[in-house]
Amino acid sequence: MTERLLKIGSLFGKKYILKEDSPYCVKCYENLYSNTCEECKKPIGADCKDLSYKDRHWHETCFHCFQCKNSLVDKPFAAKEERLLCTDCYSNEYSSKCNECKKTIMPGTRKMEYKGNSWHETCFICYRCQQPIGTKSFIPKDNQNFCVPCYEKQFAMQCVQCKKAITTGGVTYREQPWHKECFVCTGCKKQLSGQRFTSRDEFAYCLSCFCNLYAKKCAGCTNPISGLGGTKYISFEERQWHNDCFNCKKCSLSLVGRGFLTERDDILCPECGKDI
Repeated sequence: MTERLLKIGSLFGKKYILKEDSPYCVKCYENLYSNTCEECKKPIGADCKDLSYKDRHWHETCFHCFQCKNSLVDKPFAAKEERLLCTDCYSNEYSSKCNECKKTIMPGTRKMEYKGNSWHETCFICYRCQQPIGTKSFIPKDNQNFCVPCYEKQFAMQCVQCKKAITTGGVTYREQPWHKECFVCTGCKKQLSGQRFTSRDEFAYCLSCFCNLYAKKCAGCTNPISGLGGTKYISFEERQWHNDCFNCKKCSLSLVGRGFLTERDDILCPECGKDI
């Protein structure tokens, strides 16, 4: 706004206000352009200071806290449901309380939140070492929060293989805890978690390694006979066959549950062996 004396026309010797290159007397300018105060609902005159916030306007003397009525001029404030509040009133009314010290967490200060609760940053500490957790990982237990190193020292089981703490998941074998990645086949070192396996002399093996190392070989196909999971096989004079491999050497008739004859290492059905 620009004010000056203009010695022409009806504004001679009077104060006027220039708006978009057109002069207005104070009364006309206020009727046409003055903002209305949100508090007292009166026009904010040209000689008054106009304080604005989000397209709303106040006289300087009307710009105060809705709750305690203290002036907000040149002071920080917050808005709630179109009401202006000083920081103290806003904090008492709306700010969350620290779950540890029970004091108000002031607006603008850093806070930590977890499962609906809030803490001052300095109050969010490990229950065991009493050091601030901040943005580091933590583990809750029995309504207390622990930093990962303290939780591992106090609660976590130790893997029998690598001797390090098991913080998530894990496998129990022979009543001992293992990391999933540590519980591997003694032969090929593949992970056994979620896989079928067996053991020998307290060592765990995947089925493939166990069969290759310890299973008897089929006299028919020479592949291992695992004997695991209900696998059926035939045994005769220290030789073994898969059920599907126990067939007549000449006509391939299955001999499972039938009589048979032997000729050296071969087995024959009675029909094929009658000429022996």
